[in-house]
Amino acid sequence: MRGLRAIFALLLGLALCGAAAAQTAQPGPFSEEDLDRLLAPVALYPDDLLAQVLMASTYPLEVVDADRWARAHPGLQGDALQAQLAQQAWDPSVKGLVAVPQVLAMMDERLDWTQKLGDAFLAQQGDVMAAVQRLRARAQAAGNLGSTPQQVVTSEAGAIDIAPASPDVVYVPVYDPAIVFGPWWWPLPPYYWYPPGYVPGGPGIYFGVAFVVGAAIWGICDWPHRTVLIDTRRYAAFARRPASSPVWTHDIVHRRGVPYRDDATRARFGRALPGAQERREFRGFAQPAPAAAPPAPAARPAPALRPAPAAPAAVARPAAPSAVARPAPQARPAPPAFESFGRGDAAREYQRRGAESRAPAAPHRVPSTAAPSRAPAAAPAMRAPASAPRAPAGGAHGGAPGRR
Repeated sequence: MRGLRAIFALLLGLALCGAAAAQTAQPGPFSEEDLDRLLAPVALYPDDLLAQVLMASTYPLEVVDADRWARAHPGLQGDALQAQLAQQAWDPSVKGLVAVPQVLAMMDERLDWTQKLGDAFLAQQGDVMAAVQRLRARAQAAGNLGSTPQQVVTSEAGAIDIAPASPDVVYVPVYDPAIVFGPWWWPLPPYYWYPPGYVPGGPGIYFGVAFVVGAAIWGICDWPHRTVLIDTRRYAAFARRPASSPVWTHDIVHRRGVPYRDDATRARFGRALPGAQERREFRGFAQPAPAAAPPAPAARPAPALRPAPAAPAAVARPAAPSAVARPAPQARPAPPAFESFGRGDAAREYQRRGAESRAPAAPHRVPSTAAPSRAPAAAPAMRAPASAPRAPAGGAHGGAPGRR
């Protein structure tokens, strides 16, 4: 029996250890297969549009907000659209995609794909850019990528560039990722998204309507350095403020609390969240900078002088003998019950004095034999035992002053 218990305890311990390890296990880096599958739907986009999609994918919640907003304002264009976008708090990369609603709808409807794409771009930017070139080379080798009236395809320094035929007009290419790159080579199929009306399965690339984007699309793919840049001139024209740097950097504020995928990415960006210093202080961590704060409390002794104004109030308290004036409440409906409480000596004194005031009346009433009937009548009225208990109260107000 003990042996069975020991075995059960051992198995339970192993299960708990396995669960704890599973909870703390960190996801590994994106593999080449992962990146090919993630980038297949957008690898053949024009370079500037692709760069902006990669930047905006790091802000998935703002992508959702922007798409819902764009659907609610379908008629806005040109300056009217730019004026409305200036009032939104989204990152400029997200705002720019409002000019290409087809792409914004894809990112919103495939939000899980969008977040994974953004995570991959933040963690492995160089590998993401390399995967794009790998996919373009396959599409070109399959005969499905070349210059068209909508876009210009060139090769330079070992990189395949795709640029719109007109800088201010963008055609979004639509294709079947399982076909356009040749026979798919990974066990799992690529991610895909098709706009309404598109029938997948055909070879080549399909171009829909043109989108006049103006300066809204301002991203640049820097293939030699495997990163993305900012066209500062177009950015300033669209955002109505100069770019802080020609090199794009992730803005954690626009992440809106969406967790980062792994500890390494979290360490790069999560620690710089606004309010981190305040949160550390709240948790009790010692902070060298706040040491300058104690002088502020040192100036607070001034409020200690406030009791001085209270001193006149203390002097004014003698006037509070208004408590002595409390006889005013004697006008209440049944004051005797409360006035006699705690003043029994005074009540008895008033009773004695009242009795003495009535005593002299007796000699006058005894000799008067002419009207014996009045004495019996007056005696009950003046000396009735039932009224004697009330004499202290009545005497206190009327009898005592009459004697004086």
